[in-house]
Order: sequence, then structure tokens, then C-alpha cells
Amino acid sequence: MNLYRLEIMEEALGQLRVLPGPVRRNIGRRIDLLQASLGGDVKKLSARRDEYRLRVGCYRILFTLERDLIRIYAVKQRQDAYE
Repeated sequence: MNLYRLEIMEEALGQLRVLPGPVRRNIGRRIDLLQASLGGDVKKLSARRDEYRLRVGCYRILFTLERDLIRIYAVKQRQDAYE
């Protein structure tokens, strides 16, 4: 099993903190899966280099992937994620 290193930027931590508990736990489980195997509904953002998104219901976890490091920089609702 390939375990990626994980870094959650301060802005993303703040966005996670304000979410309701059940949503936060679901996102946490999906991030665990992402870290373990890049699993989940992951897509590369076409206009951006090394940037990806993980879909969790109506939320998008935006991150960069640099070798074995996943750096999460935003957790937003779909309608706000790509602005």
C-alpha cells in the first residue's frame, strides 16, 4: 500500500472547522482513502498544472500532487470551488 504524505493548508483547515460534524467526518474518511491510494472521485483540473479535486457530495477538496505529497489547499462547496 502506497501511503502519500498529507499537508492541509491553514485556509483549508479553517474551511473544514466550520462544516457540520457529519460532513467533516465524511470528508475525513475520503481524505484517508485519498492518502492511502489516491482513491475516490479524483479528477485533474484541466487548466491547472498538478492540481486536482476530490468530490465528496456537494463539496470539493482541492489539492496539489507533487510526487508523494498531497497538499490540500481548499475545501469548498461545488458552486464556490472553481472561482
